[in-house]
Amino acid sequence: MRAMQIPSDHPLLLRIVDDLAEQGWSQQNIFLPLGLTRELAAECRKRAAEGELAPAAVGRGPTSEIREGIRGDHIQWLEPGETEACDSYLSLMDSLREAMNRGLFLGLEDFESHFALYPPGAFYLKHVDRFRDDDRRMVSAVIYLNDGWLPEHGGELRMYLKNGVEHNVVPTGGCLVVFLSGEVPHEVLPATRDRLSLTGWFRRRGNEPF
Repeated sequence: MRAMQIPSDHPLLLRIVDDLAEQGWSQQNIFLPLGLTRELAAECRKRAAEGELAPAAVGRGPTSEIREGIRGDHIQWLEPGETEACDSYLSLMDSLREAMNRGLFLGLEDFESHFALYPPGAFYLKHVDRFRDDDRRMVSAVIYLNDGWLPEHGGELRMYLKNGVEHNVVPTGGCLVVFLSGEVPHEVLPATRDRLSLTGWFRRRGNEPF
């Protein structure tokens, strides 16, 4: 597979930018092509089978700890140059980063991302994605990699929006959800089968001195 790239002024990316400006989140049910979704899912399963995905921790730095009563996913961070499928995904996210910078003036400098596998019954309690002592994460992005997902499988992303509105996202393959990291509390509900995704954050420059 050749690395996939789309221009930052693609109508789909501009629609996401408009959604973020108007409501602080966007859901695109058909974002990744089916072939790329399946390649990324296969890569996630391969890494899991080889023991490369590790239980995710809560918090960051020296205070981080594994607490399955809060979150139960297994993750591995991505690095450029690992596989063509992963590089295609990172290239798409970079185009989105450019589109958001052009349309929203967010000053996004980079993107960090990891595979996430939730085994059956695993969940992630309600939280926000921005750390209390680190304001670099500006926009969260989740792409789902689940083939043949049905509503009865569970595993929805539940977002807590303004005015008490709750919005559930069924984690069907190829779907992208984007939201402001510090403003949209959310949780992952338990599923009856493995639940695969790529979760990432667009980051601005931090306030630390050089």
